[in-house]
Amino acid sequence: MTKMDAGESWLDLAAKKRASLGNSIPLEWQIPADLVPPETQDDVTTFPAASGWFTDNELAITGLSAVELLAKLASGSLTSVAVTSAFCKRAAAAHQLTNCLSEIFFDKALETARRLDEHFAQTGKPLGPLHGLPISLKDCFNLVGIDSTVGLTASIGKPATEDAAIAKLLRSLGAVFYVKTNVPTSMMIAETVNNIFGRTLNPKNRRLTCGGSSGGEAALILFGGSMLGVGTDLGGSLRIPAACTGIFALRPSYGRFPAGGFRGGLQGQETVEPVIGPLARSLNDIEAFSKAVVSTQPWRSDPKSLPIPWREPADLLPPAALKIGVLWHDGVVLPTPPVTRALRIVVEKLQAAGHTIINWVVGNEHACGLSILGRTFVADGGDSVRVELEQTGEPWRPELEYCADFEEMGCAELWQMHLERNAFRQRYLDKWNEHGLDALLCPTTPFSSVEHGKFRHIGYTGVFNVLDYSCVSFPSGVFVDSALDVPLAEGGESTLLSESCVAIHEGYNPDAAHGMPISLQLVARKLEEERVIAMCKVVMDDIA
Repeated sequence: MTKMDAGESWLDLAAKKRASLGNSIPLEWQIPADLVPPETQDDVTTFPAASGWFTDNELAITGLSAVELLAKLASGSLTSVAVTSAFCKRAAAAHQLTNCLSEIFFDKALETARRLDEHFAQTGKPLGPLHGLPISLKDCFNLVGIDSTVGLTASIGKPATEDAAIAKLLRSLGAVFYVKTNVPTSMMIAETVNNIFGRTLNPKNRRLTCGGSSGGEAALILFGGSMLGVGTDLGGSLRIPAACTGIFALRPSYGRFPAGGFRGGLQGQETVEPVIGPLARSLNDIEAFSKAVVSTQPWRSDPKSLPIPWREPADLLPPAALKIGVLWHDGVVLPTPPVTRALRIVVEKLQAAGHTIINWVVGNEHACGLSILGRTFVADGGDSVRVELEQTGEPWRPELEYCADFEEMGCAELWQMHLERNAFRQRYLDKWNEHGLDALLCPTTPFSSVEHGKFRHIGYTGVFNVLDYSCVSFPSGVFVDSALDVPLAEGGESTLLSESCVAIHEGYNPDAAHGMPISLQLVARKLEEERVIAMCKVVMDDIA
Protein backbone atom coordinates (compact mmCIF):
# COMPACT_ATOMS: atom_id res chain seq x y z
CA MET A 1 0.00 0.00 0.00
CA THR A 2 1.26 3.47 -0.91
CA LYS A 3 0.19 6.41 1.23
CA MET A 4 -1.03 9.42 -0.76
CA ASP A 5 0.45 12.74 0.37
CA ALA A 6 -1.36 16.02 -0.15
CA GLY A 7 -0.18 17.93 -3.21
CA GLU A 8 1.52 15.03 -4.96
CA SER A 9 1.08 14.94 -8.71
CA TRP A 10 -0.56 11.97 -10.35
CA LEU A 11 2.80 11.11 -11.89
CA ASP A 12 4.45 10.99 -8.46
CA LEU A 13 1.63 8.89 -7.05
CA ALA A 14 1.85 6.42 -9.90
CA ALA A 15 5.63 6.15 -9.66
CA LYS A 16 5.49 5.48 -5.90
CA LYS A 17 2.79 2.87 -6.36
CA ARG A 18 4.78 1.04 -9.04
CA ALA A 19 7.89 1.11 -6.87
CA SER A 20 5.94 -0.25 -3.92
CA LEU A 21 4.57 -3.07 -6.04
CA GLY A 22 8.01 -4.00 -7.34
CA ASN A 23 9.51 -3.91 -3.84
CA SER A 24 6.85 -6.31 -2.57
CA ILE A 25 8.46 -9.15 -4.56
CA PRO A 26 10.97 -10.90 -2.26
CA LEU A 27 14.55 -10.95 -3.47
CA GLU A 28 14.54 -14.73 -3.77
CA TRP A 29 11.62 -14.49 -6.21
CA GLN A 30 13.16 -11.84 -8.43
CA ILE A 31 14.35 -13.44 -11.65
CA PRO A 32 18.17 -13.44 -11.92
CA ALA A 33 19.35 -11.01 -14.58
CA ASP A 34 21.03 -13.73 -16.63
CA LEU A 35 17.75 -15.66 -16.87
CA VAL A 36 15.45 -12.78 -17.87
CA PRO A 37 14.20 -13.39 -21.43
CA PRO A 38 15.11 -10.65 -23.90
CA GLU A 39 12.39 -8.13 -24.74
CA THR A 40 12.39 -9.54 -28.26
CA GLN A 41 11.17 -12.92 -26.96
CA ASP A 42 7.44 -12.86 -27.64
CA ASP A 43 6.36 -16.12 -25.98
CA VAL A 44 7.31 -16.30 -22.29
CA THR A 45 4.96 -19.14 -21.35
CA THR A 46 7.95 -21.43 -21.87
CA PHE A 47 10.04 -19.62 -19.26
CA PRO A 48 9.04 -21.58 -16.12
CA ALA A 49 9.95 -24.99 -17.56
CA ALA A 50 12.90 -23.86 -19.70
CA SER A 51 14.67 -21.48 -17.32
CA GLY A 52 15.76 -23.97 -14.67
CA TRP A 53 14.76 -21.39 -12.06
CA PHE A 54 11.77 -23.38 -10.79
CA THR A 55 12.17 -26.66 -8.93
CA ASP A 56 10.54 -29.80 -10.27
CA ASN A 57 8.12 -29.70 -7.34
CA GLU A 58 7.14 -26.08 -8.05
CA LEU A 59 6.53 -26.90 -11.69
CA ALA A 60 4.49 -29.97 -10.78
CA ILE A 61 2.29 -28.03 -8.34
CA THR A 62 1.67 -25.07 -10.63
CA GLY A 63 0.95 -27.41 -13.53
CA LEU A 64 -2.03 -29.00 -11.78
CA SER A 65 -5.63 -27.92 -12.16
CA ALA A 66 -7.60 -26.54 -9.24
CA VAL A 67 -9.61 -29.76 -9.00
CA GLU A 68 -6.41 -31.83 -8.87
CA LEU A 69 -4.87 -29.55 -6.27
CA LEU A 70 -7.96 -29.62 -4.10
CA ALA A 71 -7.88 -33.41 -4.02
CA LYS A 72 -4.25 -33.40 -2.90
CA LEU A 73 -4.86 -30.68 -0.32
CA ALA A 74 -7.89 -32.53 1.07
CA SER A 75 -5.92 -35.78 1.37
CA GLY A 76 -2.93 -34.10 3.02
CA SER A 77 -0.52 -35.12 0.27
CA LEU A 78 0.16 -31.43 -0.34
CA THR A 79 0.24 -28.62 2.20
CA SER A 80 -1.27 -25.24 1.56
CA VAL A 81 2.08 -23.62 2.35
CA ALA A 82 3.80 -25.62 -0.39
CA VAL A 83 1.07 -24.87 -2.91
CA THR A 84 0.82 -21.21 -2.00
CA SER A 85 4.57 -20.72 -2.08
CA ALA A 86 4.81 -22.27 -5.55
CA PHE A 87 2.08 -20.02 -6.94
CA CYS A 88 3.51 -16.93 -5.27
CA LYS A 89 6.86 -17.53 -6.95
CA ARG A 90 5.27 -18.21 -10.34
CA ALA A 91 3.03 -15.13 -9.99
CA ALA A 92 6.12 -13.06 -9.19
CA ALA A 93 7.74 -14.30 -12.40
CA ALA A 94 4.57 -13.65 -14.38
CA HIS A 95 4.51 -10.04 -13.21
CA GLN A 96 8.17 -9.45 -14.03
CA LEU A 97 7.61 -10.70 -17.58
CA THR A 98 4.08 -9.44 -18.36
CA ASN A 99 3.25 -6.69 -15.81
CA CYS A 100 0.05 -8.47 -14.75
CA LEU A 101 -0.26 -7.63 -11.02
CA SER A 102 -1.54 -4.61 -9.13
CA GLU A 103 -1.17 -5.80 -5.54
CA ILE A 104 1.14 -8.40 -4.00
CA PHE A 105 0.69 -9.72 -0.44
CA PHE A 106 2.62 -12.98 -0.32
CA ASP A 107 3.28 -12.73 3.43
CA LYS A 108 -0.43 -12.58 4.22
CA ALA A 109 -1.06 -15.50 1.89
CA LEU A 110 1.58 -17.71 3.52
CA GLU A 111 0.25 -16.82 6.96
CA THR A 112 -3.23 -17.89 5.87
CA ALA A 113 -1.81 -21.09 4.39
CA ARG A 114 -0.02 -21.93 7.64
CA ARG A 115 -3.25 -21.51 9.60
CA LEU A 116 -5.06 -23.81 7.20
CA ASP A 117 -2.31 -26.43 7.48
CA GLU A 118 -2.55 -26.23 11.29
CA HIS A 119 -6.31 -26.74 11.06
CA PHE A 120 -5.80 -29.81 8.89
CA ALA A 121 -3.13 -31.19 11.23
CA GLN A 122 -5.42 -30.77 14.25
CA THR A 123 -8.69 -31.99 12.73
CA GLY A 124 -7.63 -34.22 9.85
CA LYS A 125 -10.19 -32.40 7.70
CA PRO A 126 -10.07 -29.53 5.24
CA LEU A 127 -11.70 -26.28 6.30
CA GLY A 128 -13.99 -26.26 3.26
CA PRO A 129 -14.26 -27.30 -0.39
CA LEU A 130 -11.56 -24.78 -1.42
CA HIS A 131 -9.23 -25.59 1.49
CA GLY A 132 -5.73 -24.24 0.94
CA LEU A 133 -6.27 -23.24 -2.68
CA PRO A 134 -4.60 -20.02 -3.89
CA ILE A 135 -7.09 -17.88 -5.84
CA SER A 136 -6.16 -14.65 -7.61
CA LEU A 137 -8.49 -11.65 -7.63
CA LYS A 138 -9.05 -8.85 -10.11
CA ASP A 139 -7.94 -5.50 -8.70
CA CYS A 140 -11.53 -4.31 -8.17
CA PHE A 141 -12.30 -6.79 -5.38
CA ASN A 142 -11.91 -5.14 -1.99
CA LEU A 143 -9.65 -6.76 0.61
CA VAL A 144 -9.16 -5.11 3.99
CA GLY A 145 -5.99 -3.02 4.14
CA ILE A 146 -5.29 -3.22 0.40
CA ASP A 147 -5.96 -0.67 -2.34
CA SER A 148 -8.50 -1.22 -5.10
CA THR A 149 -7.28 1.50 -7.45
CA VAL A 150 -8.90 0.13 -10.63
CA GLY A 151 -6.18 2.01 -12.47
CA LEU A 152 -7.01 5.47 -11.04
CA THR A 153 -4.33 7.46 -9.24
CA ALA A 154 -6.96 9.12 -7.02
CA SER A 155 -7.52 5.75 -5.33
CA ILE A 156 -3.89 5.14 -4.41
CA GLY A 157 -3.36 4.94 -0.67
CA LYS A 158 -7.04 4.44 0.13
CA PRO A 159 -7.19 0.82 1.30
CA ALA A 160 -10.47 -1.02 1.65
CA THR A 161 -12.01 -1.30 5.10
CA GLU A 162 -14.13 -4.36 4.32
CA ASP A 163 -13.73 -7.44 2.16
CA ALA A 164 -15.87 -7.88 -0.95
CA ALA A 165 -18.74 -10.33 -0.58
CA ILE A 166 -17.09 -12.90 -2.85
CA ALA A 167 -13.83 -12.60 -0.90
CA LYS A 168 -15.61 -13.26 2.40
CA LEU A 169 -17.35 -16.25 0.87
CA LEU A 170 -14.20 -17.73 -0.66
CA ARG A 171 -12.30 -17.27 2.62
CA SER A 172 -15.03 -19.22 4.40
CA LEU A 173 -14.50 -22.04 1.91
CA GLY A 174 -10.76 -22.16 2.63
CA ALA A 175 -9.31 -20.10 -0.23
CA VAL A 176 -5.98 -18.27 0.03
CA PHE A 177 -5.56 -14.80 -1.56
CA TYR A 178 -2.06 -13.80 -2.63
CA VAL A 179 -2.32 -11.23 -5.48
CA LYS A 180 -4.67 -8.83 -7.19
CA THR A 181 -4.34 -8.32 -10.92
CA ASN A 182 -4.08 -5.35 -13.24
CA VAL A 183 -7.04 -3.72 -15.00
CA PRO A 184 -7.51 -0.84 -17.45
CA THR A 185 -8.40 2.63 -16.20
CA SER A 186 -11.76 2.43 -14.44
CA MET A 187 -12.16 -1.02 -16.05
CA MET A 188 -13.68 0.67 -19.12
CA ILE A 189 -11.21 -0.41 -21.82
CA ALA A 190 -11.03 -3.79 -23.60
CA GLU A 191 -7.24 -3.84 -23.18
CA THR A 192 -5.42 -3.81 -19.84
CA VAL A 193 -3.58 -0.50 -19.61
CA ASN A 194 -3.70 2.39 -17.13
CA ASN A 195 -1.66 5.37 -15.98
CA ILE A 196 -0.45 3.71 -12.76
CA PHE A 197 0.95 0.33 -13.72
CA GLY A 198 1.06 0.61 -17.50
CA ARG A 199 0.19 -2.17 -19.93
CA THR A 200 -0.19 -5.87 -19.24
CA LEU A 201 1.25 -8.11 -21.97
CA ASN A 202 -0.02 -11.38 -23.37
CA PRO A 203 2.35 -14.14 -22.15
CA LYS A 204 1.90 -16.15 -25.35
CA ASN A 205 2.93 -13.17 -27.47
CA ARG A 206 3.99 -10.03 -25.67
CA ARG A 207 3.35 -7.93 -28.78
CA LEU A 208 -0.36 -8.72 -28.43
CA THR A 209 -3.02 -7.64 -25.96
CA CYS A 210 -4.31 -9.89 -23.20
CA GLY A 211 -7.68 -8.12 -23.45
CA GLY A 212 -9.57 -6.37 -20.71
CA SER A 213 -10.77 -5.55 -18.28
CA SER A 214 -9.86 -8.81 -16.48
CA GLY A 215 -6.66 -8.92 -18.52
CA GLY A 216 -4.27 -9.20 -15.60
CA GLU A 217 -6.15 -12.30 -14.47
CA ALA A 218 -6.00 -13.91 -17.90
CA ALA A 219 -2.28 -13.19 -18.31
CA LEU A 220 -1.49 -14.58 -14.86
CA ILE A 221 -3.52 -17.74 -15.45
CA LEU A 222 -2.05 -18.40 -18.90
CA PHE A 223 1.46 -18.04 -17.49
CA GLY A 224 0.63 -20.51 -14.71
CA GLY A 225 0.85 -18.00 -11.85
CA SER A 226 -2.74 -18.86 -10.98
CA MET A 227 -4.96 -21.78 -11.88
CA LEU A 228 -8.19 -20.06 -10.88
CA GLY A 229 -9.06 -16.38 -10.71
CA VAL A 230 -12.07 -14.14 -10.22
CA GLY A 231 -12.97 -11.29 -12.54
CA THR A 232 -15.93 -9.16 -13.52
CA ASP A 233 -17.90 -8.63 -16.72
CA LEU A 234 -19.95 -5.62 -17.83
CA GLY A 235 -19.41 -5.79 -21.58
CA GLY A 236 -17.14 -8.80 -22.01
CA SER A 237 -14.49 -8.22 -19.37
CA LEU A 238 -14.20 -11.91 -18.50
CA ARG A 239 -14.64 -13.45 -21.94
CA ILE A 240 -12.51 -11.05 -23.98
CA PRO A 241 -9.32 -11.68 -21.92
CA ALA A 242 -10.08 -15.41 -21.89
CA ALA A 243 -10.34 -15.37 -25.68
CA CYS A 244 -7.13 -13.38 -26.08
CA THR A 245 -5.23 -15.93 -23.99
CA GLY A 246 -7.01 -19.18 -24.87
CA ILE A 247 -8.38 -20.02 -21.43
CA PHE A 248 -11.93 -20.55 -20.09
CA ALA A 249 -14.25 -17.98 -18.55
CA LEU A 250 -17.85 -18.08 -17.35
CA ARG A 251 -20.07 -15.02 -17.60
CA PRO A 252 -22.99 -15.87 -15.27
CA SER A 253 -26.32 -14.11 -15.17
CA TYR A 254 -26.74 -11.42 -12.56
CA GLY A 255 -27.63 -12.81 -9.15
CA ARG A 256 -25.97 -16.22 -9.30
CA PHE A 257 -22.80 -15.03 -7.54
CA PRO A 258 -22.65 -12.30 -4.87
CA ALA A 259 -21.47 -9.01 -6.34
CA GLY A 260 -21.25 -6.73 -3.31
CA GLY A 261 -18.09 -4.90 -2.27
CA PHE A 262 -16.23 -4.54 -5.52
CA ARG A 263 -15.36 -1.31 -7.30
CA GLY A 264 -16.95 -0.92 -10.69
CA GLY A 265 -16.12 1.58 -13.38
CA LEU A 266 -19.70 2.88 -13.32
CA GLN A 267 -20.73 2.63 -9.68
CA GLY A 268 -24.52 2.61 -9.30
CA GLN A 269 -25.24 1.85 -12.97
CA GLU A 270 -27.84 -0.93 -13.16
CA THR A 271 -29.20 -0.77 -16.71
CA VAL A 272 -26.74 -3.54 -17.59
CA GLU A 273 -25.51 -4.93 -14.31
CA PRO A 274 -21.91 -6.12 -13.92
CA VAL A 275 -21.38 -9.71 -12.86
CA ILE A 276 -18.50 -11.61 -11.32
CA GLY A 277 -17.20 -14.90 -12.62
CA PRO A 278 -14.25 -17.29 -12.78
CA LEU A 279 -11.39 -17.68 -15.25
CA ALA A 280 -9.33 -20.88 -15.41
CA ARG A 281 -7.30 -23.18 -17.60
CA SER A 282 -9.83 -25.97 -17.09
CA LEU A 283 -13.60 -26.09 -17.55
CA ASN A 284 -13.80 -28.48 -14.58
CA ASP A 285 -12.22 -25.75 -12.45
CA ILE A 286 -14.85 -23.27 -13.64
CA GLU A 287 -17.53 -25.73 -12.57
CA ALA A 288 -15.90 -26.49 -9.21
CA PHE A 289 -15.66 -22.79 -8.37
CA SER A 290 -19.27 -22.13 -9.38
CA LYS A 291 -20.66 -25.08 -7.45
CA ALA A 292 -18.68 -24.16 -4.33
CA VAL A 293 -19.87 -20.54 -4.40
CA VAL A 294 -23.53 -21.43 -4.90
CA SER A 295 -23.33 -24.14 -2.23
CA THR A 296 -22.87 -21.43 0.42
CA GLN A 297 -26.36 -20.07 -0.32
CA PRO A 298 -25.10 -16.53 -0.93
CA TRP A 299 -28.67 -15.24 -1.12
CA ARG A 300 -28.80 -15.49 2.69
CA SER A 301 -26.26 -12.69 3.05
CA ASP A 302 -26.34 -10.85 -0.29
CA PRO A 303 -29.71 -9.21 -1.06
CA LYS A 304 -29.17 -9.35 -4.83
CA SER A 305 -28.21 -13.02 -5.01
CA LEU A 306 -30.98 -15.30 -6.23
CA PRO A 307 -32.05 -18.36 -4.19
CA ILE A 308 -31.16 -20.93 -6.84
CA PRO A 309 -29.28 -23.97 -5.52
CA TRP A 310 -26.75 -25.68 -7.78
CA ARG A 311 -28.50 -27.96 -10.24
CA GLU A 312 -26.99 -31.20 -11.49
CA PRO A 313 -26.07 -30.85 -15.17
CA ALA A 314 -27.31 -34.34 -16.01
CA ASP A 315 -30.84 -33.15 -15.35
CA LEU A 316 -30.47 -30.14 -17.65
CA LEU A 317 -29.19 -31.62 -20.91
CA PRO A 318 -31.47 -32.97 -23.64
CA PRO A 319 -31.57 -36.78 -23.88
CA ALA A 320 -30.03 -36.79 -27.35
CA ALA A 321 -28.09 -34.24 -29.41
CA LEU A 322 -28.03 -30.49 -28.88
CA LYS A 323 -29.73 -27.95 -31.11
CA ILE A 324 -27.21 -25.17 -31.62
CA GLY A 325 -27.66 -21.91 -33.44
CA VAL A 326 -24.54 -20.55 -35.14
CA LEU A 327 -23.96 -16.81 -35.28
CA TRP A 328 -21.47 -16.40 -38.13
CA HIS A 329 -21.43 -12.64 -37.66
CA ASP A 330 -23.38 -10.10 -35.61
CA GLY A 331 -24.41 -7.82 -38.46
CA VAL A 332 -21.94 -5.15 -37.30
CA VAL A 333 -18.44 -6.62 -37.62
CA LEU A 334 -17.33 -9.70 -39.53
CA PRO A 335 -14.91 -11.86 -37.54
CA THR A 336 -11.36 -11.88 -38.84
CA PRO A 337 -10.52 -14.89 -41.06
CA PRO A 338 -9.01 -17.16 -38.37
CA VAL A 339 -12.10 -16.83 -36.17
CA THR A 340 -14.43 -17.66 -39.05
CA ARG A 341 -12.25 -20.64 -39.97
CA ALA A 342 -12.32 -21.90 -36.37
CA LEU A 343 -16.09 -21.51 -36.29
CA ARG A 344 -16.44 -23.54 -39.51
CA ILE A 345 -14.19 -26.32 -38.19
CA VAL A 346 -16.08 -26.55 -34.91
CA VAL A 347 -19.46 -26.55 -36.67
CA GLU A 348 -18.35 -29.37 -38.99
CA LYS A 349 -17.23 -31.46 -36.01
CA LEU A 350 -20.47 -30.82 -34.13
CA GLN A 351 -22.52 -31.81 -37.18
CA ALA A 352 -20.45 -34.99 -37.52
CA ALA A 353 -21.20 -35.75 -33.86
CA GLY A 354 -24.92 -35.60 -34.59
CA HIS A 355 -25.89 -32.19 -33.24
CA THR A 356 -28.50 -30.13 -35.05
CA ILE A 357 -27.03 -26.89 -36.38
CA ILE A 358 -29.04 -23.91 -37.62
CA ASN A 359 -27.80 -20.58 -38.91
CA TRP A 360 -28.73 -17.83 -36.44
CA VAL A 361 -29.46 -14.69 -38.46
CA VAL A 362 -29.87 -11.62 -36.28
CA GLY A 363 -30.55 -8.80 -38.74
CA ASN A 364 -30.26 -5.54 -36.78
CA GLU A 365 -30.85 -7.08 -33.36
CA HIS A 366 -27.21 -7.15 -32.24
CA ALA A 367 -26.71 -3.61 -33.46
CA CYS A 368 -29.68 -2.68 -31.26
CA GLY A 369 -28.20 -4.45 -28.24
CA LEU A 370 -24.80 -2.87 -28.82
CA SER A 371 -26.40 0.57 -29.04
CA ILE A 372 -28.08 0.06 -25.67
CA LEU A 373 -24.79 -1.01 -24.12
CA GLY A 374 -22.90 1.93 -25.61
CA ARG A 375 -25.42 4.46 -24.33
CA THR A 376 -25.31 2.82 -20.91
CA PHE A 377 -21.54 3.35 -20.72
CA VAL A 378 -21.92 7.11 -21.21
CA ALA A 379 -25.27 7.71 -19.50
CA ASP A 380 -23.56 9.76 -16.80
CA GLY A 381 -21.78 11.94 -19.36
CA GLY A 382 -18.44 10.47 -18.28
CA ASP A 383 -18.68 11.86 -14.75
CA SER A 384 -17.81 8.55 -13.05
CA VAL A 385 -14.37 8.68 -14.61
CA ARG A 386 -14.00 12.46 -14.81
CA VAL A 387 -14.48 13.02 -11.05
CA GLU A 388 -11.75 10.49 -10.28
CA LEU A 389 -9.29 11.94 -12.78
CA GLU A 390 -9.81 15.52 -11.64
CA GLN A 391 -8.85 14.71 -8.05
CA THR A 392 -5.20 14.32 -9.05
CA GLY A 393 -5.12 15.99 -12.45
CA GLU A 394 -4.65 12.64 -14.13
CA PRO A 395 -5.30 12.92 -17.88
CA TRP A 396 -7.84 10.90 -19.82
CA ARG A 397 -6.32 7.93 -21.53
CA PRO A 398 -6.94 8.14 -25.29
CA GLU A 399 -8.97 4.92 -25.19
CA LEU A 400 -11.42 6.59 -22.78
CA GLU A 401 -11.75 10.02 -24.30
CA TYR A 402 -15.02 9.04 -25.93
CA CYS A 403 -16.61 9.07 -22.47
CA ALA A 404 -15.94 12.80 -22.14
CA ASP A 405 -17.86 13.74 -25.28
CA PHE A 406 -21.39 12.95 -24.08
CA GLU A 407 -23.91 14.83 -22.00
CA GLU A 408 -25.49 13.18 -18.99
CA MET A 409 -28.67 11.30 -19.86
CA GLY A 410 -31.87 12.55 -18.26
CA CYS A 411 -34.17 10.35 -16.21
CA ALA A 412 -36.90 10.21 -18.85
CA GLU A 413 -34.40 9.24 -21.54
CA LEU A 414 -32.94 6.56 -19.26
CA TRP A 415 -36.36 5.10 -18.62
CA GLN A 416 -37.06 5.00 -22.34
CA MET A 417 -33.79 3.12 -22.83
CA HIS A 418 -34.92 0.60 -20.20
CA LEU A 419 -38.09 0.02 -22.20
CA GLU A 420 -35.97 -0.45 -25.32
CA ARG A 421 -33.76 -2.92 -23.45
CA ASN A 422 -36.78 -4.90 -22.19
CA ALA A 423 -38.31 -5.07 -25.67
CA PHE A 424 -34.95 -6.25 -27.09
CA ARG A 425 -34.76 -8.99 -24.46
CA GLN A 426 -38.30 -10.14 -25.25
CA ARG A 427 -37.69 -10.29 -29.01
CA TYR A 428 -34.49 -12.28 -28.56
CA LEU A 429 -36.09 -14.75 -26.17
CA ASP A 430 -39.09 -15.20 -28.44
CA LYS A 431 -36.85 -16.01 -31.38
CA TRP A 432 -34.76 -18.39 -29.25
CA ASN A 433 -37.87 -20.26 -28.11
CA GLU A 434 -39.33 -20.29 -31.64
CA HIS A 435 -36.26 -22.17 -32.89
CA GLY A 436 -36.03 -24.38 -29.79
CA LEU A 437 -32.34 -23.71 -29.27
CA ASP A 438 -30.28 -25.31 -26.55
CA ALA A 439 -27.33 -23.01 -27.13
CA LEU A 440 -25.83 -20.41 -29.42
CA LEU A 441 -22.30 -20.76 -30.81
CA CYS A 442 -20.50 -17.61 -31.90
CA PRO A 443 -17.18 -15.75 -31.79
CA THR A 444 -16.08 -14.28 -28.48
CA THR A 445 -14.29 -11.44 -30.26
CA PRO A 446 -13.49 -10.65 -33.91
CA PHE A 447 -9.88 -11.68 -33.20
CA SER A 448 -7.79 -14.41 -31.65
CA SER A 449 -5.76 -11.60 -30.16
CA VAL A 450 -4.50 -8.38 -31.70
CA GLU A 451 -1.59 -5.96 -31.38
CA HIS A 452 -1.64 -3.49 -28.50
CA GLY A 453 -3.95 -0.57 -29.07
CA LYS A 454 -5.90 -2.24 -31.87
CA PHE A 455 -8.71 -4.00 -30.02
CA ARG A 456 -12.13 -2.92 -31.29
CA HIS A 457 -15.73 -4.12 -31.00
CA ILE A 458 -17.16 -5.74 -27.89
CA GLY A 459 -20.43 -6.59 -29.63
CA TYR A 460 -19.97 -10.36 -29.56
CA THR A 461 -19.81 -10.29 -25.77
CA GLY A 462 -21.63 -7.11 -24.76
CA VAL A 463 -24.95 -7.95 -26.38
CA PHE A 464 -25.24 -10.97 -24.09
CA ASN A 465 -24.64 -8.70 -21.10
CA VAL A 466 -27.65 -6.67 -22.19
CA LEU A 467 -29.61 -9.93 -22.51
CA ASP A 468 -28.10 -11.21 -19.23
CA TYR A 469 -27.43 -14.65 -20.72
CA SER A 470 -25.05 -17.28 -19.35
CA CYS A 471 -21.92 -17.64 -21.51
CA VAL A 472 -18.66 -19.58 -21.63
CA SER A 473 -15.64 -18.55 -23.69
CA PHE A 474 -13.62 -21.65 -24.60
CA PRO A 475 -10.54 -22.48 -26.72
CA SER A 476 -11.59 -24.04 -30.02
CA GLY A 477 -8.42 -26.06 -30.52
CA VAL A 478 -7.73 -24.11 -33.72
CA PHE A 479 -4.79 -21.72 -34.07
CA VAL A 480 -4.07 -18.77 -36.33
CA ASP A 481 -2.26 -19.79 -39.52
CA SER A 482 -0.98 -16.79 -41.45
CA ALA A 483 -0.83 -18.85 -44.65
CA LEU A 484 -4.51 -19.80 -44.42
CA ASP A 485 -6.01 -16.79 -42.66
CA VAL A 486 -5.34 -14.15 -45.29
CA PRO A 487 -7.13 -10.78 -45.12
CA LEU A 488 -10.63 -10.75 -46.59
CA ALA A 489 -9.73 -8.63 -49.62
CA GLU A 490 -7.04 -11.15 -50.57
CA GLY A 491 -9.40 -14.04 -49.95
CA GLY A 492 -12.14 -12.71 -52.18
CA GLU A 493 -14.53 -11.62 -49.40
CA SER A 494 -14.59 -7.85 -49.23
CA THR A 495 -18.16 -7.02 -48.15
CA LEU A 496 -17.67 -5.19 -44.86
CA LEU A 497 -20.53 -4.20 -42.62
CA SER A 498 -19.65 -0.94 -40.85
CA GLU A 499 -16.90 1.59 -40.20
CA SER A 500 -15.73 -0.54 -37.27
CA CYS A 501 -15.68 -3.58 -39.53
CA VAL A 502 -13.56 -1.72 -42.10
CA ALA A 503 -11.11 -0.54 -39.42
CA ILE A 504 -10.76 -4.01 -37.93
CA HIS A 505 -10.10 -5.73 -41.25
CA GLU A 506 -7.78 -3.02 -42.53
CA GLY A 507 -5.73 -3.45 -39.35
CA TYR A 508 -5.84 -7.25 -39.37
CA ASN A 509 -2.32 -8.68 -39.46
CA PRO A 510 -2.21 -12.50 -39.69
CA ASP A 511 1.56 -12.57 -39.25
CA ALA A 512 1.34 -10.85 -35.86
CA ALA A 513 -1.14 -13.40 -34.48
CA HIS A 514 0.33 -16.51 -36.14
CA GLY A 515 0.13 -19.50 -33.79
CA MET A 516 -2.27 -17.86 -31.32
CA PRO A 517 -5.21 -19.91 -30.01
CA ILE A 518 -8.69 -19.04 -31.26
CA SER A 519 -11.59 -19.04 -28.81
CA LEU A 520 -15.32 -19.22 -29.38
CA GLN A 521 -18.32 -18.58 -27.16
CA LEU A 522 -21.19 -20.84 -26.13
CA VAL A 523 -24.30 -19.01 -24.95
CA ALA A 524 -27.33 -20.28 -23.02
CA ARG A 525 -30.36 -18.43 -21.74
CA LYS A 526 -30.53 -16.44 -18.54
CA LEU A 527 -29.55 -18.23 -15.32
CA GLU A 528 -28.44 -21.40 -17.11
CA GLU A 529 -24.90 -21.50 -15.72
CA GLU A 530 -24.92 -25.24 -14.97
CA ARG A 531 -26.41 -25.96 -18.36
CA VAL A 532 -23.96 -23.87 -20.38
CA ILE A 533 -21.02 -25.48 -18.58
CA ALA A 534 -22.43 -28.96 -19.23
CA MET A 535 -23.10 -28.15 -22.89
CA CYS A 536 -19.60 -26.73 -23.27
CA LYS A 537 -18.21 -30.01 -21.94
CA VAL A 538 -20.16 -31.85 -24.64
CA VAL A 539 -18.82 -29.47 -27.28
CA MET A 540 -15.23 -29.81 -26.04
CA ASP A 541 -15.48 -33.61 -26.15
CA ASP A 542 -16.90 -33.57 -29.66
CA ILE A 543 -14.31 -31.20 -31.12
CA ALA A 544 -11.30 -32.78 -29.43
